[in-house]
Amino acid sequence: MAAPRIPNLFSVPELKEKILFTLLVLAIYRAGAHIATPGVNVQVLTDFVRNQAAGTLFGVYDMFVGGGLSRATVLALGIMPYISASIMFQLAGAVFPYIDKLQKEEEGRKKITQWTRYLTVALSIFQAYGFAIFTESLQGAVVNPGWGFRLTTVLTLTTGAVFVMWLGERITERGVGNGMSLLIFFSIMEGMLPGTMQTIEFVRTRVLSPLGVVVLLAVMVGVVAGVIAITVAARRIPIQIPRKVMGRGRIREGQKTFIPIRINTAGVMPIIFAQSIIIVPGTLATFSNTPWLRSLADTFAPQTTPYYVTYAILIIFFTYFYTSIIFNPVDLAENLKKQGGFIPGVKPGAATADYIDDVLSRVTLPGSIFLTLIALLPFFIYEWFNVPFSFGGTALLIVVGVALDTVIQIQQHLHLRHYDDFMKQGRLKFRGRRRYM
Repeated sequence: MAAPRIPNLFSVPELKEKILFTLLVLAIYRAGAHIATPGVNVQVLTDFVRNQAAGTLFGVYDMFVGGGLSRATVLALGIMPYISASIMFQLAGAVFPYIDKLQKEEEGRKKITQWTRYLTVALSIFQAYGFAIFTESLQGAVVNPGWGFRLTTVLTLTTGAVFVMWLGERITERGVGNGMSLLIFFSIMEGMLPGTMQTIEFVRTRVLSPLGVVVLLAVMVGVVAGVIAITVAARRIPIQIPRKVMGRGRIREGQKTFIPIRINTAGVMPIIFAQSIIIVPGTLATFSNTPWLRSLADTFAPQTTPYYVTYAILIIFFTYFYTSIIFNPVDLAENLKKQGGFIPGVKPGAATADYIDDVLSRVTLPGSIFLTLIALLPFFIYEWFNVPFSFGGTALLIVVGVALDTVIQIQQHLHLRHYDDFMKQGRLKFRGRRRYM
């Protein structure tokens, strides 16, 4: 499917309005991400993150909010409380049958959406209070520490998180693409800009050779192409829908379709889960003086063999774990059986579920290996090319995935427009003559 040409995007009034609305909301979001929280010495906090918290949970969170946490902005929490709440309910659906039932019903999904908003507020309050306590622990980071600062910070950051959630919902409703994903997308892209500018400075001062830049760009292009290919790649399981008698002797022809089993069904979540666990020792050691914690953090420090091996095992494990949660072969087999569909050569029911599960297991293995390589790529890029930014990992998967989804939605709008124009014309040509419908 060819990408839409830029001149055509604004030729459709409805699509033009959606794109402009999306850009307006994103501009508001990024403007708010530069307004500092009252009472915080931003320079002290920024220096701490740059020197000590780069590989901790704080540093990972800061990446997803475009550096807003290290700058202590009013939107420092970003969309992450909402994302965390959504993941919690998604995981809860695999544990609690009641929530799983709600997720399969229209009204139930609306109820879960409302619960997600409430949980977002609760998580925002908890995270904002933790941020206030953490900031007070840094010498010189808070002008007037105490309960006044804590309450002000909790109110400010919680309000900012709710506002960001509202902006994301408005983009999803009136704009182009998924609002929550686009907010993370632009936050990550903004975080990449300083590293790019510093790389240019490295080239200018000959710290990085021009040949090294060419090789680095070739590697980056190849990796992006590989990520796109794996993201859209899928194993198609053929499905046969039998013929049905419609009445009065009419027979509807059977349909042939397929079930796409994506190679990367789990998306970016396995890396996020693995990263959240692997950086725990470093995070605890940063905020603690316990000797055994520091020893553990040194053992699992980045660019060490124990770190690479443990990280890879965690990613492969969480790939299978998360895939089993979001993809249920039993439900899929039951739905096929109700519709009268079947996989050629496979009996309906339990045999179909086993067949789909077997295919899913085989396809997930290369997907998990791919995720492992992408997650470890930033460390190799930094070691081989000595560049001041990380390329690959969670950020790359999110950027590519969101970009592809947004392009697909734009294409759908353009195709729908062409279809509407065809219907409005209401006429076809047959052998040089016009016939009206």
